[in-house]
Amino acid sequence: MAVFLLLAGMVVVGYMIFHNIFVKGAVCKSNVKLHGKTVIVTGSNTGIGKMTALDLARRGARVILACRNKQRAEAALADIKRESGSNEVVFMHLDLGSLKSVRSFAETFLKTELRLDLLINNAGMLGPGYTEDGFGMVFGVNHLGHFLLTCLLLDRLKECGPSRVVNVSALLHRLGSVDFALLGTHKDLVSGQSTWHNFRAYCHSKLCNVLFTRELANRLEGTSVTTYSLHPGVIHTEFGRNLKLWQRLFLEPISKLFFMDAERGAQTTLHCALQEGIEPLSGRYFSSCALQEVGAKGRDDALARKLWEVSERLSNLS
Repeated sequence: MAVFLLLAGMVVVGYMIFHNIFVKGAVCKSNVKLHGKTVIVTGSNTGIGKMTALDLARRGARVILACRNKQRAEAALADIKRESGSNEVVFMHLDLGSLKSVRSFAETFLKTELRLDLLINNAGMLGPGYTEDGFGMVFGVNHLGHFLLTCLLLDRLKECGPSRVVNVSALLHRLGSVDFALLGTHKDLVSGQSTWHNFRAYCHSKLCNVLFTRELANRLEGTSVTTYSLHPGVIHTEFGRNLKLWQRLFLEPISKLFFMDAERGAQTTLHCALQEGIEPLSGRYFSSCALQEVGAKGRDDALARKLWEVSERLSNLS
């Protein structure tokens, strides 16, 4: 029994050390207040988006929860108002899987809100399906919807500068690629809907986030708008809710033990949104609240420029 207790104790201590070093993550140290500022956070009814919105509301910002599911968004709205003590939090419907919805959201926002100081493109998904416009769901939601949203709101961001666009990517962008021929024939970056295809589509979409940020920064040079992409860490959230039941059951205990919680996962997003002095790093990529190098494809300016041009055409901007 003594040996068993000793081994159990060693396992617990080992896990605590592992958690504090590899899982706990860095913390945003900015004390910036945001009274008089307006922020949009997509996908803010759960996970790191909700924690990001809560932190910004506590800092005094007017926070727009841009979400697809009205019931879940209204529940998050009540939580954030209660926990932040702020009434400057509102829900506006946004379905990133519908370009019509993205345009409607932007039109409504521009008519009803005078400012936009921070646009946080946080929403993301992993799973099968197609958007309303026939694109692969992961590509459509994670990249194309956010691309269109950002472009439609750029003039307001410029008017209210200094302002920022923050794109939540992932470390898995390093495994991604962009096959423009496949995008032309399948309206997707993968050719199927299997679990493997879904995973590959996610990696490709996260590379798109990095490339979009890079090209956006190039196009915004000389303005008062800066932009950043980031890896939030490996987070225990409802992100995989679109996966099959057996996949969720397999991942749930692992994620609870070894992944960061949503509050910790929001810290690098907050760093990119709030940290003073990082303006010269526009277009760059962050992880654990620090500048990191992206994979080789994420540094390809020609690829980033072509993705922008193709995205313009696919979203009917050009």
